[in-house]
Order: sequence, then structure tokens, then C-alpha cells
Amino acid sequence: MELLSQYGLFLAKIVTVVVAIAVIAVLIVNLTQRKRQRGELRVTNLSEQYKEMQENMSASLLDEHQQKQWHKAQKKKRKQEAKAAKMKAKLGQDTASGKPREWVLDFKGSMDAHEVNSLREEVTAVLSVVKPEDQVVLRLESPGGVVHGYGLAASQLQRIRDRQIPLTVAVDKVAASGGYMMACVADKIVSAPFAIIGSIGVVAQVPNFNRFLKSKDIDIELHTAGQYKRTLTLLGENTEEGRQKFREDLNETHVLFKDFVKRMRPTLDIEQVATGEHWYGTQAQGNGLVDAVSTSDELLLGLMEGREVLNVRFLQRKKLMDRFTGSAAESADRLLLRWWQRGQQPLN
Repeated sequence: MELLSQYGLFLAKIVTVVVAIAVIAVLIVNLTQRKRQRGELRVTNLSEQYKEMQENMSASLLDEHQQKQWHKAQKKKRKQEAKAAKMKAKLGQDTASGKPREWVLDFKGSMDAHEVNSLREEVTAVLSVVKPEDQVVLRLESPGGVVHGYGLAASQLQRIRDRQIPLTVAVDKVAASGGYMMACVADKIVSAPFAIIGSIGVVAQVPNFNRFLKSKDIDIELHTAGQYKRTLTLLGENTEEGRQKFREDLNETHVLFKDFVKRMRPTLDIEQVATGEHWYGTQAQGNGLVDAVSTSDELLLGLMEGREVLNVRFLQRKKLMDRFTGSAAESADRLLLRWWQRGQQPLN
């Protein structure tokens, strides 16, 4: 017994030391992160990436001797281009391609639409350098979420339209509810054939544990100032008056949603499409929810013929704890999306 007691004491000391080291490490990491910037803006030249891929594919089709000659010619070409760019820089000339630019943004939205924080940075960055002949493409994927979050995201896209910069939204998978609220701000919406589009409606559900608590002789007291400060609650007893007010609030939000979509796309028969239903891309084109059926890949490849296509991403720096909680939240969002899709569409 004495041996076990000593072993237990030794083990407790080891655990204490390990926990202490872990706490100190977390504190050091957090202090280091505070000194860093809040995020990083990355610009990727998609035109150059595609050109490089195309060249590599062409080279792979050559025999060994031809490949050596090709690589030699490419090396010489790059040296000449670098020399020419250096000379232009010395003379104070613009080293850009001279082509109009297509700025590509990405938004993969979650239920709380926290991605709007990066979107606002990206929009601000693009608007700081955009020229009248430039355009913007947003690759959008979202099943929707909280009204205020997606309302703010739509307002960020409205900043592009207010500057009279042509905006195209490309949807490869889903732009429903709040996602479509964002999409309809665009001058043009392009959808993949089987992308989910629409769901112009509002939904809310509140679980209530009042009867369970009563069965356990647990009382819940709720005190408010204002007749409708609380309508439906989780724990208290809900009234018919509260339910009615809750429905009225939902209907009011739905009216605002419909008015917004109608204002953005005035040719829509809003009463026909604002039923909460969704449609696939080809169907959505038929009822006016989208303007063309295509993937974002085909859209961007077509634009590369006469434009320089640049992808802009703002990467927020996450704290150590946020990385764990963020991963859990993303997993929950993906699970909710799968449930939503199973409940809203047939499986094939």
C-alpha cells in the first residue's frame, strides 16, 4: 500500500509539472500572437498559375530530348522577362501586364457568417486599387444562417456595386437563404447545373423544457421590462400571445428579405420564388434566380483570355484556443449542412 501511495504521489507531481508547462506554453503563444498583426492579405495570380500548369502539361507530352530543349528555352525566357521588368522598374515604368483585372474573392459561409470579417477586409483592399475597367467575381458557397450576419455580408458586396464595379457571383454548390441574399446583390449570378439556389424564407425553432422542469418540481422565474422583451423561451412557460408575436417577427423578417431580393433583381416574380423552396441551377435559371449556368472554373478560364485574374484572401490569425473551437464549429456546420440537404432534397 505504501508503494502504491508513493507511486500515486509521484504521478500527481508529474501531472502537475506537465500541466504547468502546458499553461506556460499557451501563455507564451498568446503573448506572441498579440504582437502579430491581426491578419495577412494574400494575392495570388490565378492567370500565372493556369499558364504554368498549361506549360507543364504541354512539356509532359514531349519526349526527353524535346523536354530538355523546352526547359532551356523557358529558362532563357524567364531571364529575359526578369531583366525587362527590372529595367522598367529602374525607369519608373509600370511593370503590370496592362490588362484589366478580374479580382476573385471567396466566401464559404457558416451559420453565424463570421467569415464576413475577412470579406470586409478583402473588399476594402480591392476597392483601394480597383480601376474602372476592372471586375470582381465572388465564389460563394453557403446554406445561409443568421440574418444580421448575412445582411452585413450582403452590405459588403453592395460597396462594390456602389463603386459601379461589375460584380459576378459564382455558385458551384449552394447559395440558399442568407447565401442567396448575398448572391442577389451581384450584377450577374452564375450557377453550376446542380447547385442549390433560393430558399428565400425565414425559419426559427426554439426547444422548450418547461414541462420537463415542472415534472421535476423546478420553477423558472422570468422577469422582463417591456411587453415583448421575451416572446418564446427555453425554460419558461410560453404563451399563445408570445407565439403569435414570434410568428409576426418571422413574417416581418421575411417581408424585408423579399423586398431586398426584389430591389436587387426587379424582374423576378418574387411571390413565386419567395416560398422557402430551393431549385437546382438549371431550374433557377428558368425562374430568373440566376443568369447563366456554368461552373466557376469555366467562368474564370473564359475571363483569363483578356484579363489578369487575381485571387484576394484575407487570412485572420487565430489564437490557439480558437483553432480548436473553430475546427469544432466547422465540423458542426458541415453536419448541419448535410442534415439540411438530406431533409430538403432527394438523395441520388
